Amino acid sequence: MLMRLLLTSVLVFINGAAWAIELTGAAIQGGLIFGQAGPDSHVLLDGVPIAISNNGHFVIGFGRDETGSRELRVTSGDGEVDLKRLLVQAREYAIERVDGLPPTTVTPAPEAASRIKQDARMVATARQHRDKQAYYTNGFAWPAKGRISGVYGSQRVLNGEPRRPHYGLDIAAPEGTDVYAPADGLITMTHPDMYFSGGTIVLDHGQGLSSTFLHLSKILVEAGSFVKQGDLIARIGATGRASGPHLDWRMNWLNRRVNPQALVAPINEL
Repeated sequence: MLMRLLLTSVLVFINGAAWAIELTGAAIQGGLIFGQAGPDSHVLLDGVPIAISNNGHFVIGFGRDETGSRELRVTSGDGEVDLKRLLVQAREYAIERVDGLPPTTVTPAPEAASRIKQDARMVATARQHRDKQAYYTNGFAWPAKGRISGVYGSQRVLNGEPRRPHYGLDIAAPEGTDVYAPADGLITMTHPDMYFSGGTIVLDHGQGLSSTFLHLSKILVEAGSFVKQGDLIARIGATGRASGPHLDWRMNWLNRRVNPQALVAPINEL
C-alpha cells in the first residue's frame, strides 16, 4: 500500500521569535522522514548524530522490521532543544511467489559463494559514501514506466521455498526500456553483471540515502559522475536472478532498507 507523506510543522519560540522545524513523512516500517531545521542546528537520533546540510535539511529512515520508539533531538544554533519521540508504526506485508527461476539462482552452487560475497562487499562499500549535502530536496520521480510486479517488504517464496523478504520495488517493462535518475545524486558504483542483481547501479542522494537499480541490460553512466533527476542512466533488463525483464529499485538510509514507493506519486497518476 502506498504510504502518503504527511507534513508536520513545529514552532519553537526562541527569545520571542519562532524557529520552525518541518518534518515530512511518517514513522512507519520502511518509511522516511525528511526534516528542515534552522541554520547551525544539530540533529541526534537515539543519541547518534545525523547529517544535516548547511541550510538545515536532514533525513531519517526506519527499517522493514523496526519496532519501538526513536528519540529525535534537534538543537538550534542558539542551544534551544526540540525533542520528539517517534513511535514506529507496524505494516502488513504481502507474500509474493516467484516460480520458474533457475535452481542455481535460488540455491547457488558452492563455487559461487566467493563471487556473491565479493558483490555484497562492493555494494556495501558504495553505500558507505556519506555527503552532508541533501541532493534529494527536489523530491523523487519514477525511474521507469511499467507495471508494478513486486513491492517492498513482501515475503518471497522462490520456486516454492520461503526466502528473504523483497526489499525493492519491481517495475516490469520490456528489455531496453529507459531508466532515469529518480532524484539528483552521485553515482557511487556500477557493475555490468553481479551474481544476483546483474547489471547494477548505486546512486547516492546524500546523507546516507541511496538508490540501487538491479537487473539492468545496459549501464549508461560511470561511477563518480553526478546526475540530475530525469537523466538517463540505464536500460531495463533481465540480468542476474530475474524471471523476466524488470527494474528492481531499492533504497537504503544508512543500514536500513526503506520503501521507494512511498516517495513517488501513484502510478495511475503518471
